[in-house]
Amino acid sequence: MAVQDVTAPTAGEKEDRTPAAPERGSRRPRSAHRLRALEPLLWVGPALALILAVVVWPVVEMVRTSLMDISSTGLTQGFAGGANYTELFAEPDLPGVVLRTLIWVVGVVTVTITVSLGLAQLLNARFPGRRLVRWALIVPWAASVLMTALTWRWMLNNFYGVVNRVLMDVGILDKPVNWLADPVQAFAWMMAVAVFVSLPFTAFVILSGLGTIPAEVYEAARLDGAGPVRTYLGITLPLLRPSLLVAAIINVINVFNSFPVIWAMTRGGPGFSTDTTTTYMYKLAFDNQDVGESAALAVVNFALILLVVLVYLRVVRRREETG
Repeated sequence: MAVQDVTAPTAGEKEDRTPAAPERGSRRPRSAHRLRALEPLLWVGPALALILAVVVWPVVEMVRTSLMDISSTGLTQGFAGGANYTELFAEPDLPGVVLRTLIWVVGVVTVTITVSLGLAQLLNARFPGRRLVRWALIVPWAASVLMTALTWRWMLNNFYGVVNRVLMDVGILDKPVNWLADPVQAFAWMMAVAVFVSLPFTAFVILSGLGTIPAEVYEAARLDGAGPVRTYLGITLPLLRPSLLVAAIINVINVFNSFPVIWAMTRGGPGFSTDTTTTYMYKLAFDNQDVGESAALAVVNFALILLVVLVYLRVVRRREETG
């Protein structure tokens, strides 16, 4: 009788040993999965690098400069702490500049959105030549803001300006007026030019919002007996809130940082009478040759813009939570 070799593996033992091979080779799928998870960096990496180079690094450098003692020749003389901010808030012209900036932003944005609402409603209607009118509306937006401001400065000239000539021809003025010499008149004209260059973008944003409103909603309101005013206040405006919110936040940022209109028309003068915080920051750096104080004002401006953006995101999130 043959004796069975106990050292030879049985069939059951062979089956128990076979899973060991896949465990040793399972490292490859895991490493491949990790490499696959890093693939999105190949797509978003350039964008992140651009953001770091164009946005993050200038902000860090701006904050660092605001904390340094920098001479008029641009040499860093050491750490200044909060001295630049103390000098900035001690400037006698700063309260008037801040108040003027508030009037500038609120006034231009309010008038722009109000006029754009009516303009978008007109462009949304069907009439002959509507496409041509829409194209013509893009011209002030497509043109350079600096060129537009210089054109208006030429038109407002008291010697050869078109505005004085037209007003004198129709009998409104007896003699030419130097519109940009008086601070109040100059500031009003700058606000008008800022509204002029902001209208096209705002009108088209609202126009796109009007295009998303279903026609069935207006048909139902008409069947319910709602008039034009009730329909506009009860249907159009509520459904335009997302578009109005986008237009408002972008206009606030653009108008707040608007430099070409003010600088090209009055250079913030006479004196500081038509300055906003943007042009005042420029004067601190190049006229007063105080780079640290100018950087401190830049940090304050950035904080204000960041606050506006955070409020905007909070409103959007609240709207999403409430449906």
